[in-house]
Amino acid sequence: MTKVNILRMLPSVDEILKSEALEALRDALPAVRIKNSIREALTELRAEYVEKQNDPEFIPYDQDTIQARVLSRILADHETSLKRVINATGTVIHTNLGRSLLPDIVKDALLDAAFAFNNLEYDLNTGARGSRYTHLENTIRELTGAEDVLVVNNNAAAVMLALNTMVSGKEAIISRGELVEIGGSFRVPEVLKLSGGLLREVGTTNKTHLWDYEEALCDETGIILKVHTSNYHIIGFTESVDTKDLCKLAHSKGLPVVEDLGSGLFVDLSQYGLTYEPTVKDTLAKGVDVVTFSGDKLLGGPQAGIIVGKKKYIAPMKKNQLTRALRVDKMTIAALEATLRLYLDEERAMMQVPTMRMITRTLEELSERAEVLYRNLLRKCKTAHLDVVDCVSLVGGGSLPQQELPSRAVTIAPMNGSLNDFERRMRTGKYHVIGSIHKERFVIDVRTLLDQDMEKVVDAVKLALKDRG
Repeated sequence: MTKVNILRMLPSVDEILKSEALEALRDALPAVRIKNSIREALTELRAEYVEKQNDPEFIPYDQDTIQARVLSRILADHETSLKRVINATGTVIHTNLGRSLLPDIVKDALLDAAFAFNNLEYDLNTGARGSRYTHLENTIRELTGAEDVLVVNNNAAAVMLALNTMVSGKEAIISRGELVEIGGSFRVPEVLKLSGGLLREVGTTNKTHLWDYEEALCDETGIILKVHTSNYHIIGFTESVDTKDLCKLAHSKGLPVVEDLGSGLFVDLSQYGLTYEPTVKDTLAKGVDVVTFSGDKLLGGPQAGIIVGKKKYIAPMKKNQLTRALRVDKMTIAALEATLRLYLDEERAMMQVPTMRMITRTLEELSERAEVLYRNLLRKCKTAHLDVVDCVSLVGGGSLPQQELPSRAVTIAPMNGSLNDFERRMRTGKYHVIGSIHKERFVIDVRTLLDQDMEKVVDAVKLALKDRG
């Protein structure tokens, strides 16, 4: 069969458009999307036909098969790019998987903000224009003891705005051990440069003394900058300056101290058996004038950068022209306010903020969850070796880098096919289960599984195994 003849056996775009198989889709999907997907599917089929035209065993597809291929392509093209996945990695604040999950209580707040008018910038008491930043101020002040508050779209923006307002044209003194880089090549020296400030490094990578800061002070000094190393630790022969002593030195010279805390934390996690990490309130209590932190890390809220501290430093930030470019929208304000209000009752926050709940899950609870998952898998999946093992979870998101969380996991070793193929099917299948591979087994850490994920994981494994058990 010649190339021309074989290609004539494929239907045209118009023929497929008029077919009964596409009748339901014509009312549900945009016509231009359908037509483009049909063209792309037919292009793929033509290339396939040309490739196989000299193969004597090749039989051109029948109309039902062609229509099924086209339909599959249309549905695939119309899927949203941002998909729900199941986090089976054990990393609680997983940047690649969207970081912190929002509390359930946020759903109602988001619905109100998104589908009804609201007083975003309207003062209900005076009937005049208001400020979007007032909605969060009272709660954050109550939680932190700060004089003033400003919320922008992420912590990088918060640091940039604070430095641009307070240091432009002057020096910021910082320890060499705190010149950090976080994800996406966000480097403190580069941010300081962009803000218009000048970098003045003191001390060494592993040791910085109070006298290092004192000797660096001069007429050109604008602030002393402290960056909490929330995503790494230097251990061994080290020394750093206590925040109280640093603030005492700065204030004696009439200078402010700014600290980039990184992960916003309102609860002392040491009472739950974890390593102590400074809370926002503790940091301000030590005398720090301005503190910046993230809303979507340990705080467990939406992406946001929160600036708290003394009014005389934050008030000018609100007037900075950068603030409009960095401001948050009504959805972020609604989600953040609902999350923050939970922290007014610590016990409630630990139960209802998913990040806090996952981090503090006990090994006993995790063992019970792993056993339930194991038994359900054992009952429905017959073509894999299953086991329950000890493992280690991580907090993630550049938070608590040295904190290992003892956990439990179910491991899977398929009897048929390769482990890599199984992992791919779990990842790309109906439920998009993201796990890990360790010692020739697929590992499902139950710490980060939601309650509603448990049955889905069983179904996902069964589908990935192509198991009829």
